[in-house]
Amino acid sequence: MTLQQLEYILAVDRCRHFGRAADACNVTQPTLSAMIGKLEEELNAKLFDRNRQPICPTPVGEQVIRQAKEVLEQTNRIKDLVEEEKHSLEGTFRVGILPTIAPYLLPRFFPQLMKKYPEMDIRVREMKTHEIKEALLQGDIDAGILATIEGLEEYSQLPLFYEKYVGYVSREDALFHKEVIRTSDIAGSRELWLLDEGHCFRDQMVRFCQMKSSQTSQLAYNLGSMETFMRMVESGKGITFIPALAAMQLSESQQELVREFAIPVPTRQLLLITNRNFIRQTLLEVIVKEIQASVPKDMLKLKAGQSLV
Repeated sequence: MTLQQLEYILAVDRCRHFGRAADACNVTQPTLSAMIGKLEEELNAKLFDRNRQPICPTPVGEQVIRQAKEVLEQTNRIKDLVEEEKHSLEGTFRVGILPTIAPYLLPRFFPQLMKKYPEMDIRVREMKTHEIKEALLQGDIDAGILATIEGLEEYSQLPLFYEKYVGYVSREDALFHKEVIRTSDIAGSRELWLLDEGHCFRDQMVRFCQMKSSQTSQLAYNLGSMETFMRMVESGKGITFIPALAAMQLSESQQELVREFAIPVPTRQLLLITNRNFIRQTLLEVIVKEIQASVPKDMLKLKAGQSLV
């Protein structure tokens, strides 16, 4: 039995397909299948039911997979202990990040980080909040970048910065002619573009604007992308909400559609979270430092008139 064989069975369990698991492990499917077959021979037990689609672990396979996860986690902890003792930045670091953060934050720091620390191998995946939390617990990622929400007590949290929300208003909407937006103004919009359920960005704005849910108004529309909302607004339809970093990327003509909120200004705190037993603190400190250096300094503290949502 080898660690590589254990990695292969975990890959099949995740992918539920031998071909996709082989791709994830950067080996050929015959190689992966042969290695798992040898492990099954050694254990004298079938770990996967190959007659089912998608492929599923057998009852004994589920037990072996749970133990394999523990073995690989402990093995990786040994490696991490050594790397941390050397204050090393080497090794693969997997990060989950919200899709409402990634397009606006990553370009500000990620290319510079890779250039400054070429020994770092950071893999980034866009994920919703609940997916980040689950992936951390399962060991599929090492850290998550998300907004403050309830239920993060079991994770270690490193503050990154504070980011206010602004309105993005079409020229045909009544709010376009106002200097600032008040929550009482929102219901007057003909179209309010909101993210699908499951996005904390949506939940925060629904709560701040005192809407029980988007379905309390037939004027709310649900799509999957903030960028799609912005294009709808630019075409002359309704309003949406965008974070400050997104507003900083806008052209001069697009900036004309931005409207600030009246006090209190809705603001989110961005965090980097890990499991409490995460060892590579040197690596975390470098990432936090580079992220904070990439945003305006006035975003590093919560300002008067801003309200966390």
